[in-house]
Amino acid sequence: MNSRSLVIRKASIVGILGNTLLSAAKITIGIISGSFAVISDGLDSASDVLTFVISFYASKIICRPPDYKYPYGYQRAEAIATKVLSFIIFFVGAQLFYTTLVRIIENQPHQVPSMIALYVTIISIVAKAALYIYNLRTGKRINSQMLIASGKNMRNDILISCSVLLGLFFTYQLNMPVLDLITGMAVSIWIMKEAFSIFMESNVELMDGVDDSKVYFKIFEAVEQTDNASHPHRVRLRKHGDQYVISLDIEVDPEMKVAHAHRIARQVEKNIAEKVGNTYDVMVHTEPLGNVEKEQFGLSRKKMENNGNQ
Repeated sequence: MNSRSLVIRKASIVGILGNTLLSAAKITIGIISGSFAVISDGLDSASDVLTFVISFYASKIICRPPDYKYPYGYQRAEAIATKVLSFIIFFVGAQLFYTTLVRIIENQPHQVPSMIALYVTIISIVAKAALYIYNLRTGKRINSQMLIASGKNMRNDILISCSVLLGLFFTYQLNMPVLDLITGMAVSIWIMKEAFSIFMESNVELMDGVDDSKVYFKIFEAVEQTDNASHPHRVRLRKHGDQYVISLDIEVDPEMKVAHAHRIARQVEKNIAEKVGNTYDVMVHTEPLGNVEKEQFGLSRKKMENNGNQ
C-alpha cells in the first residue's frame, strides 16, 4: 500500500510542477502578447495544479493504518478524491460551454493571438500530452481511478487548446467562423460527458460494488478446487482502493471437527487470494452441508448464471 501511495505521490508532484511551469509561462506570455485567451489558458493550468494537489493529499491519506473510526483503513479516500476531480472537470466543460454560448449570442469576434501566443499554446499541447500519457499509464498500472481521472483532465486541456487552433483555421483560412463555435460546443459537451463518466465509475466503489463479474467466478473456482469445501454462496465483493474485500459462505461435512473445518476455510481464503489477486481481506464462514437459510445478500454460481453474468 505504501509503495502504491508513493507512486501516486510521485505522479502528483510531476503534475504540480509541470502545470505550475506551464501556468507561469502562459500567464507571462499572455500579458506580454496581450492575449487574454492565453492568460485564461494559464489560469486553467493553475486550476490543474489544484487537481494534482488533491491527488497528492489523497495519496498521503490512503496509506494511514486502520483505526477505530475507519477499521478498514483510509483507501477509499482515493474514490472520494476521484469524485472531487470529476466535479472540477465538469466545471471546466461547463465553463467552456457557457463562454462559447455567450460568443454565439453576442456574436463576439475571434481574437487573433500573436505568434508567440500560438507557440506557447503548441508547447502546452505537447507538455499536456506528456502528462496525459504519464498519468494514464501510471493509473492503469497501479489501478488508480484518481490518476486516470487526472490524465483525462490533461487530455481535456489538449482538446481545448486544439480547438482554439482549429477555430483560428476555420475562421481565418476557411472563413467559416461558425465551425469554430461548433467545435467549442462539441468539445465542452464531450468534457462534461467524460466528467459524468468518471463520477459514475467512482460510484461503484463508494456503493460497495464491483464492475468485473468475472471475479465472482474466480472465487467459485477457488472454492471448488479446495478439498472438502462445497457450495460457495452468499458471496459479497467490494473494492477498497485497488483491492478486493471478499466475504462468503461455504459448506462442509457436518460431522467434521471445528479445527478441520477451520483449516478448510483457511485454505479457501488462500486459494481465493491466489486466484483473484490484489485482495485486502477474505472472510469465509463455514456451514454444515445441505444447510438452507433465507439469505438476503450475496451471490452464488447459480444466481450469477441465471442472471447471465459469466
